[in-house]
Amino acid sequence: MARHTRNKGIALNLDWIDSVQMNRSAIERRCSTMTKRRSIKKDWQAAWLLKSLSCIDLTTLSSDDTPERVRRLCAKARQPLRPELATDLGLKGIKPQVAAVCVYHSFVKTAVKALQNSEIPVAAVSTGFPHGLNPLPRRIEEIRDSIDAGAEEIDIVITRAHVFSKNWQALYDEISAFREASGTAHLKTILGTGELGTFRNVAKASLVCMMAGADFIKTSTGKEGVNATLPVSLVMLRMIREYLENTGYSVGFKPAGGIRTARQSLEWLIMMKEELGREWMEPNLFRFGASGLLTDIERQLEHHTTGRYSAAHRQPAT
Repeated sequence: MARHTRNKGIALNLDWIDSVQMNRSAIERRCSTMTKRRSIKKDWQAAWLLKSLSCIDLTTLSSDDTPERVRRLCAKARQPLRPELATDLGLKGIKPQVAAVCVYHSFVKTAVKALQNSEIPVAAVSTGFPHGLNPLPRRIEEIRDSIDAGAEEIDIVITRAHVFSKNWQALYDEISAFREASGTAHLKTILGTGELGTFRNVAKASLVCMMAGADFIKTSTGKEGVNATLPVSLVMLRMIREYLENTGYSVGFKPAGGIRTARQSLEWLIMMKEELGREWMEPNLFRFGASGLLTDIERQLEHHTTGRYSAAHRQPAT
């Protein structure tokens, strides 16, 4: 896996933020053609699907989550493909695994215990997920509690009101406080793009989060009416590229919500390759926030090896 210098953040640059412009028609036109120019078939498709698998944050964020469901999810994370399928794919000596397991704060200890000796990190959604409206001291305390429980990654929700009021200083200070509380744990900032209204708001919020030291910028909680889309993802990737060109820091990207099929995962991988290059096709800089995606990837890989689609119960959801 390629290594990169962790984003240390920079001072808030309001002139840079004010200069951000987005051309909606150009963005939508680019997205409509980008994924159609590449046709990934047969062995190449299987290889790309295995790459998608390695970038999944396997997630359960339901109101009816239980410790047993979290343990089942962790077991699936340890062995995302059935042994016979891995053998048929020629993965002798290679152990496929997902990038992380993402759970509510209250299940962090359960997940950490279930993933012992696996090298799979636990990500905790903190700071009043999914709305992020708890008082700031309480959200900071929740981050620290998650880290004390064993979380190595923290997914936080920004205060959308700061974006609507264009109070970039308040948003910057908030993310900076979260970054400080996170310490060595990687910080993923959830923008809630479906609620931000315009591409320009998404672009500016992305830039402020990166200036404040975010390790990843993430589209959505998965709870909004509109979650990850290719156009809004392109906006965020363009800001990541601009930030890299101006500061030298690489920031990761995580689309989340609504990504359920293997075909969709290939579309996002193509976008990463086209916009940011090969380095952003690794889990240290790219993640899928998904719960059902792994099931379809496994189903498509079985079709690749046998020529038949298996029954849904052979790849049960966790």
